[in-house]
Amino acid sequence: MFFQALKTPGIAHVAYLLGSDGDALVVDPRRDVDVYLEVLQAQGLRLRYILQTHRQEDFVMGTAELARRTGAPVVAGKHPITGYADMRLGEHERLHLGSLTLEALHTPGHTPESTSWSVYLDPHRSVAWGVFTGDALFAGETGRTDLPGVEHTGENAGHLYDSLHRKVLPLGDQALVFPAHGAGSVCGSAIADRDLTTLGVERHKNPVFVLGREDFIQHKLHERLPRPPYFTRMEELNLTGGHPLAWNPHDVPMLSPRDFARSALGGLVIDTREPEAFAGGHIPGSVSVWLGGLPLFGGWVAREDMPLFLVLPEAADPAEAVLALARIGLDRVEGLLSGGFGAWRRAGQPIERSGTLTPLELHVNAASYQVLDVREVGEFEEGHIRGARHAYVGGLEARLPELGLRTEDPVAVVCSVGHRAGLATSLLLRNGFRRVANVLGGMTAWKMQDLPVEEGVRRAQPAPSSAEEARTASSPPY
Repeated sequence: MFFQALKTPGIAHVAYLLGSDGDALVVDPRRDVDVYLEVLQAQGLRLRYILQTHRQEDFVMGTAELARRTGAPVVAGKHPITGYADMRLGEHERLHLGSLTLEALHTPGHTPESTSWSVYLDPHRSVAWGVFTGDALFAGETGRTDLPGVEHTGENAGHLYDSLHRKVLPLGDQALVFPAHGAGSVCGSAIADRDLTTLGVERHKNPVFVLGREDFIQHKLHERLPRPPYFTRMEELNLTGGHPLAWNPHDVPMLSPRDFARSALGGLVIDTREPEAFAGGHIPGSVSVWLGGLPLFGGWVAREDMPLFLVLPEAADPAEAVLALARIGLDRVEGLLSGGFGAWRRAGQPIERSGTLTPLELHVNAASYQVLDVREVGEFEEGHIRGARHAYVGGLEARLPELGLRTEDPVAVVCSVGHRAGLATSLLLRNGFRRVANVLGGMTAWKMQDLPVEEGVRRAQPAPSSAEEARTASSPPY
């Protein structure tokens, strides 16, 4: 028997390769499928099946491309959404792989077609070795239930509760759990940061098992997770098994500062350096999305038809940065800044700056700043700076008119540690704010210094009638 989990950085996606007696299957492959083909070749395995747990929302699937390149059939649960699959198995129908047996378990709730696959080490289904749960069950959490429609969140939570209690939990405490995502995924909240888990562990730790049905439904209703705009595009592409890469990520041209400036006039520049580097100097009009956040927040700021140009940190792998965007369907990366920002600086190209603050500096000079918290609503309610306005960074630009922020007065932007605040800072600069500071260390550092915290929701405040009425102290020093 052969087993390997293959992670996708940035989106916390996990695909699996399972083999027995020379045959193998891949579960939930991503768009760039070479990684799976390389493992198959190295292990001397023949791909017999491509297994799908559900239509993924946060990345472009590689199901159809892997099938095209290998001839292996696509296997999914029996549901109208899975019509393109070569094999569709109904409840408790089995699939054989060498000496292994897999059984289909329809587990709706996260999505209507969601199917978990229990795995047995023999053809007689005596004891389940493990279960591929897709996004139905994670380590320490379950998949979000709002994606089919926010108005059906509670109803779907009930379906998910029933699915997991009636079909998955009876597989036994010994069964290993293999979810499609890990900690950091936007497909669920509070996913535990552990790669390995069992149904026994989850029975004692996971809300879906330790809460009653009604309490679990309330738990899911309270999640209120942001829905990235590219989710809809991913769902459309994945209805047919995803969309192949039609180009080589290594072929994106490196552009001199002059050529970069000229070409980028018709597109969007994404600066992937750390937020403090962006604050020290950046290309005017660029947006700050740190490299690790590119696969998620790139999809908040860029559209599929938008030409993109990247500024990378030193030692970054250009192809990986391009792939990070391609995995969420953003294929129009048309140039990389050769030599990075240092080359831009040496070439005498225009430079824009923003401010930075420590939590203590903000606390001492709080009256001089409009404070904007750009974390998720649940994070904000658990504790925020007194008087802070709130808007999640992904929806910031749309919310600006109602926030009452004054463009002429200083703004201090805070998130958990400074990365999302860096993106928000760049968005404010693009919208005419000139005195914006990122609170480096964010609420994590703020709390570490025992600075005052307010809980709950702060209602929107009307904008002051004039900037002078709002000022209660002198302007900050930067």
